[in-house]
Amino acid sequence: MWWWERRRSMVLDASLAAVSAAECGAEGVKFAWEAGLPVAVGVVFGVLAGAVLLLRRRWPIAVVLVAIAITPAEMGFLLSVVGLYTLAASEVPRRITGVLAAMSVAGLLIVTFLRMHHEMNANTGHAEVWLVSLVAVLMSLGITGPPVLLGLYVGARRRLVESLRERAAGLERELSLLADRAEERAEWARGEERTRIARDMHDVVAHRVSLMVVHAAALEAVAVKDPDKAVRNAALVGDMGRQALTELREMLGVLRSDAIAPGDASAAASSSAAAARPGRSHGAAVAVEEENGGPCLDDLEELIGESRAAGMRVELTVDGERGSYAPQVEQTLYRVVQEALTNVHKHAPGASATVRLAHREGGEVAVLVVNGPSEVGSRNAGLPSGGNGLIGMKERVAGLGGGFVSGPTDEGGFRVSAVLQGAPQAL
Repeated sequence: MWWWERRRSMVLDASLAAVSAAECGAEGVKFAWEAGLPVAVGVVFGVLAGAVLLLRRRWPIAVVLVAIAITPAEMGFLLSVVGLYTLAASEVPRRITGVLAAMSVAGLLIVTFLRMHHEMNANTGHAEVWLVSLVAVLMSLGITGPPVLLGLYVGARRRLVESLRERAAGLERELSLLADRAEERAEWARGEERTRIARDMHDVVAHRVSLMVVHAAALEAVAVKDPDKAVRNAALVGDMGRQALTELREMLGVLRSDAIAPGDASAAASSSAAAARPGRSHGAAVAVEEENGGPCLDDLEELIGESRAAGMRVELTVDGERGSYAPQVEQTLYRVVQEALTNVHKHAPGASATVRLAHREGGEVAVLVVNGPSEVGSRNAGLPSGGNGLIGMKERVAGLGGGFVSGPTDEGGFRVSAVLQGAPQAL
């Protein structure tokens, strides 16, 4: 109600105001006698002055001013004490509190000094000024000092508690925001992980399977005419199938491993993959495997040899002097060449291809894969395509801060190029 936040605060102030009004009303009788006024006037004046204590939470300055004003009438002890305490504990500027407290001390000092000096003269005929002054100072400070000091302490403690509550509320809001952001980051990470797994699965399977289909088609064509060549093609198909299954099994083993903690998955996957195979598997594209022992630029000859074995005419040229590159850079360039050659097998069978690797100044390395048009009558090998190969290459290159360009050539072929710095740049 009104300016009280709680009902018990209102009850407390009303009780204090009633006691103060009763005190001032009783002291108003003596004031009326000494002033030569009717007793009723003194009582009413005291009751009204004491009842002002009801407003102490709303207007503490007004309560202290009223207490100072009625000090000469020697009434309002409770009003003065409670009013000074409330003023010191409130949010009123300390300068105003100090001025009003000094006025209260001065008023009490003067009234006490005059009253004691008059009484000592009346009783003994002589008043010791130093004694009267000392008693007046002690009484004025004793009445005014404790409530002011207690109010300052309570006010400081109240502000401290309020600041701690605000800080706790702020920390709670901040923790809530951090939790929300962590959930968003986790969701984003899950999406990125799904994309990475899909891209790696594509790299692992597409190249091997594409070569298997090409060799199977050649096997079908020469099975009757050239049995020896058919046997060689069948052996190649079997080897590539086993390699694809091995790489796929390694990847699925990493994904299904329940004993590996999420934070240790990368290291465990790399070690398990390295231990599971006798030699380097050039088709595996698991990211955790690439960090330790994945394919590099030195493996391009073997990769191109696989395409040549499938009947593709591939030429490799290397320009410039090789520098020292980060493993991620070499692996990404290897994947770009691998996917580009896979697309030639799938979409332009019989076409020739050129792979150009350029080592540039400043630690930059670039790769370009260009194929000519497909031979007449064999424009497509009939291999399914999800349209994710170019997207995966672009994502890999962009993830290292490089540039990627792909598109058809004027001669009817297709080209793919990527440029990376030797040290990967985070976006």
